[in-house]
Amino acid sequence: MSVSFVRIDDRMIHGLITTRWGKERPCDGIIAINDKAATNPILKEAYKAAVTDKKVFVWTMDHFNKVKDKVLASDTRYFLITKSPLDMKTILVDWGFKPSDITTVNVGPGNDREGSIKLGDNQSFIQAEGDAFEAIEKAGYKVDFALLPDKRIGNWDKFKSRFGY
Repeated sequence: MSVSFVRIDDRMIHGLITTRWGKERPCDGIIAINDKAATNPILKEAYKAAVTDKKVFVWTMDHFNKVKDKVLASDTRYFLITKSPLDMKTILVDWGFKPSDITTVNVGPGNDREGSIKLGDNQSFIQAEGDAFEAIEKAGYKVDFALLPDKRIGNWDKFKSRFGY
């Protein structure tokens, strides 16, 4: 198994990822995929500094696309995290990346912003992100909204009608 957890989290890497989710799922390293963070040296270092006991990679979408087969072939168990549901949809649906035996995409924080639909505390998403969740589900994944293992608010079926599905 090379990918042990798949998550969409607008904060990407933070303490709860390694402390709480790391206890639930095996993890030797974290791959965070976000063009802005990967191309901003200060952001990139801040994300890397947030985790001291695991390998941390902050990659652009393009770089991940180039090395995704190496990730799958690795013996290292990675958390795969994107900041945006749109990026995760590109990876899983458009590129057809199959993250080991993972069938659930966990969705963590999504900032409240103009035009967003609030699903739960610190979990708000715009229509385009709802479209991405629908596409991810149609590709065979379960989309599960949980800030923490014990803070689950439901899966996509519970919320999809709010986005017109």
